[in-house]
Amino acid sequence: MAKGSNDGPIEEFRRVTAAAMRAIARNAELSVTFTPDPASLHGDEARLPLPSRDLPYEEVCVVRGESDSLALRQRYHDPALHTERMPATADAQALYNAVEQVRVESIGAEHMAGVANNLDAALEDHCRTKGFARVTERDQVPIAEAVGLLAREAITGRQPPPSARQMVDMWRPFIESKVGPVLSELEKNIHDQAHFQEVVRKMISDLGFADDEMNASPETDEADGENQDSADGEQSGEGDTEGEAAATDGDGEQQDGDEQFEDADAPTEDGDGELQPGAGDEDPDAPGRPWRPPDNTHNQANQFVYSAFVTEFDEVVEADELCDHDELGRLRQQLDQQIGHLQSVISRLANRLQRRLMAKQTRSWDFDLEEGLLDTGRLSRVVTNPTHPLSFKQEKDTNFRDTVVSLLIDNSGSMRGRPISVAAMSADILARTLERCGVKVEILGFTTRAWKGGQSREKWLAAGKPSGPGRLNDLRHIVYKSADAPWRRARKNLGLMLREGLLKENIDGEALIWAHERLLARSEQRRILVIISDGAPVDDSTLSVNAGNYLERHLRQVIEYIETYSPVELLAIGIGHDVTRYYRRAVTIVDAEQLGGTVMDQLAELFEEEDGQPHGRKRRVA
Repeated sequence: MAKGSNDGPIEEFRRVTAAAMRAIARNAELSVTFTPDPASLHGDEARLPLPSRDLPYEEVCVVRGESDSLALRQRYHDPALHTERMPATADAQALYNAVEQVRVESIGAEHMAGVANNLDAALEDHCRTKGFARVTERDQVPIAEAVGLLAREAITGRQPPPSARQMVDMWRPFIESKVGPVLSELEKNIHDQAHFQEVVRKMISDLGFADDEMNASPETDEADGENQDSADGEQSGEGDTEGEAAATDGDGEQQDGDEQFEDADAPTEDGDGELQPGAGDEDPDAPGRPWRPPDNTHNQANQFVYSAFVTEFDEVVEADELCDHDELGRLRQQLDQQIGHLQSVISRLANRLQRRLMAKQTRSWDFDLEEGLLDTGRLSRVVTNPTHPLSFKQEKDTNFRDTVVSLLIDNSGSMRGRPISVAAMSADILARTLERCGVKVEILGFTTRAWKGGQSREKWLAAGKPSGPGRLNDLRHIVYKSADAPWRRARKNLGLMLREGLLKENIDGEALIWAHERLLARSEQRRILVIISDGAPVDDSTLSVNAGNYLERHLRQVIEYIETYSPVELLAIGIGHDVTRYYRRAVTIVDAEQLGGTVMDQLAELFEEEDGQPHGRKRRVA
């Protein structure tokens, strides 16, 4: 490698990782690419997440672990056999997939110590990202996760990772009382997939899943089969969703360590019956139905109707209501410490944005007027020719329309860590900068109140689990800073994003509607909505009982309406995830540290457009 080359270490890491992956998989034709998306395997094409440019040791181990996991799956896993014996329902599929992934990884760990260590690192990252260390009740975690970890322990003798031990101990008595003897049979069959699957199916039956789940054939739209080796059993939506809105994609945290347990975080009901998929066919005029675009803006033949089972448990809450004053101060201090090294960089970007905005507001003059201020620069004409009249000038303002900017930040679990920290700091810097320029800023966040559906799901279960319930979780929309509040008053609120347990699942479509309607109520001439997210909408509870692309279709519908007919200008920033397939004006960043500069540059471009309309915006035709 040439010294001084910034790309050298990254390229070397990619080359070595790809070569190791082909060697472990014993497939010289395996194509390995590095993308911002989660790790995945489709036939002979593998995708791995990009590490940071400075290649921190922890990230390197995680990426290598995900690479080894995919390679072992291709080498030791028969997708056709796996699909043939796949159970029918989401709960059974999640457990079936999780234990099969444990099998292939255990084979690799048995023969290669380095691979075993890499897999441990990726698994620890997965468990830490999922927040298993903060679990207080066992039903907060899908049973498939716990069974997978106990199966790994029974086969390899390795204890659960530190982040998951508390959670596993909660589940251990129940699982071992049901399938303790069967767990001991797994190790004997790890090299025989067919016999291993029989043992797993016996486990599923012993854990209380209905017999018809074991005998039924899997739905074709609930299992990709051999087309997606890394995600057997995922529900597939439309062709362009690439499985990201599938019901078994988890809780929005699939970006960190997903491949360790495949669909281990699929929706769970702990064995209380089969979940019936629906298509959101409630009466569109029923009470509690969320806003949707007017009917006349869509082709009636293809119209999609989005609904919520109930909305009584949704909340819009001020940030300081979720946390006491002292804790907010502590969290704010923690945020400052985490992003301290970025402060100077982001401040320079903020100053650059301020200069660009202030330049738009620079005053100009009208000259050669008959009244106003004396134009001393033109007195020489009077001296040379006393008959020449005096010249006056008057100051005039440029046409800089009053503006409000709304920053809508994804508060889902997959944003945990550096992404949410940098998003919070960037929002802080933007609020200060734009406020100095006379531009009002609103900072909003969106997540859910609970995992696995909360009170909405409980009410659905009590109602007999009617099919097609629509959105099935309790929304939580957070106001960190209102547009009229000064920055100094809302500064501490941004620390709330670091609070343990706040980040859960993400339902983007309704969040966009909420932020959009708040902007429409403003009196400013220009309204800009910026959404910062790291993935597609994911909510296990909703996707387990509706079509796999239910939330994504609604998001696309909302975006199409805002971009086509609304006076609000929409901009999207994707963190490690390509959002350009959803939004017309969008950028994707790989490293979270790019967020501050990216947002500021995009806003500066918006302000510099002559007509105030985003490029490519359609005009509504009557």
